Amino acid sequence: MFTVTDMTPTHLDAVYEVELNSFSIPWSKNEIRREIEENKHAVYKVALTETGEVAGYAGLWHVVNEGHITNLAVDIPYRRMGVGALLLESLITLAQEREMLGLTLEVRIGNAAAQKLYTKYGFKPEGLRKNYYSDTGEDAVIMWKYFEV
Repeated sequence: MFTVTDMTPTHLDAVYEVELNSFSIPWSKNEIRREIEENKHAVYKVALTETGEVAGYAGLWHVVNEGHITNLAVDIPYRRMGVGALLLESLITLAQEREMLGLTLEVRIGNAAAQKLYTKYGFKPEGLRKNYYSDTGEDAVIMWKYFEV
């Protein structure tokens, strides 16, 4: 059983470990801290285990009337347990509560598992960012989920 709550500075060390375990170009701990403490447009959530361990995190930027999902990551021991879906659902709910027109994100073209999750929740590919990822030169698929107005 997992619960989703707002990310706070107390989660920073654990979230940074999830970041390191999840991305080939991880954000620094200071970048994550700035997102939760200084970026007025950012909202970050953590999924916690029953014992309070961080199982994953996700965040978005609320820009005018849309949301841009910045990161969604689940720590290795908790993958394929519904944590990613729970975090994505929390961002969708937040976006709807804030009356955003939709949510967008970029995902590696080779990350079929993530694309499958996003598609399950109504995201559709709308474009491509060529050579988006500097570590491999891999393209990013731009996906959107629009809400009924």
